[in-house]
Amino acid sequence: MTGRADWTIDDIPDLTGRRALVTGVTSGIGESTVLELARHGAEVILGARNPAKLEATIARIEKEVPGAALRPLAIDVSDLSSVRRAAAEVTEPLHLLVNNAGVMATPHQRTSDGLELQMATNYFGPFALTGLLLPRLADSGDARVVAVSSQGSRMARRAPLDDPRDQSRRYGKWQAYFASKLADLLFIFELDRRCREQGVPVKGLAAHPGYSATGLMGTGRNTGNTREKMRFTATILQAVFAAVGQPASLGALPTLMAATADLPGSTYVGPDGLLQFKGHPQIVNARRLAHDREAQRELWELSEKTTGVTFLDEKARER
Repeated sequence: MTGRADWTIDDIPDLTGRRALVTGVTSGIGESTVLELARHGAEVILGARNPAKLEATIARIEKEVPGAALRPLAIDVSDLSSVRRAAAEVTEPLHLLVNNAGVMATPHQRTSDGLELQMATNYFGPFALTGLLLPRLADSGDARVVAVSSQGSRMARRAPLDDPRDQSRRYGKWQAYFASKLADLLFIFELDRRCREQGVPVKGLAAHPGYSATGLMGTGRNTGNTREKMRFTATILQAVFAAVGQPASLGALPTLMAATADLPGSTYVGPDGLLQFKGHPQIVNARRLAHDREAQRELWELSEKTTGVTFLDEKARER
């Protein structure tokens, strides 16, 4: 970092020789993140579930950064079988994983794994992907995982520690979103601690974009009237975000700072403006619940059971 008051893309170091994987790259923060990583010399694997949109994104970035080292990766992070297939395709050392893909406030929907869509997309899929890629991250000798959370994490009533396949509870789309983003923080802090204690050369950091017009709304997969209602709601909310927030290029700065700046593990980065709505990135504090060690441990164990992906097993280490 240069010592200026504001951290900008000019503070991103030369990333030549480093390999990154970013999910959710076909619009908004994800695309802006890939663009700047590529512009600074990184090889980037772009993860997305829509092949046509992925191809268009690569074309746009290549136009901005001629000669960019880009590679598509088909992945639907809400589908654990897709996550496993995609992770198996990454065979080289990996220096950076940015779990950016996400959905927001979708109507109630269950995935093929029996999981609520928001928790599957925003949390369980990224948890599984991180675990499956941990050997590739460790192979690099100096890697980091960045979770893209949200200020919505502060609105979660409690840590999401109930059976994720239990459908008996009343569904609230916003509470489900808030819970998924709190889960991202609980996981990334636990990941960083376990890696540090077990000597694994991987750091966990988190970022939130403040309020940005990113196209996140309306990304569910329902059909008919439900989809039309989602589109209407998404249009209204995106207009609000555009009015009070910032463009995706600025919303990506906290992610880029967490991904590239000289920062310790467990750092959380967000905008420096009023209420962290927008502005240049700075180190911010997560809510106290995100640092609850017992909640972190319980969520980790629940996530291993839910996804079938086990890694950094403390009990195995004790044995």
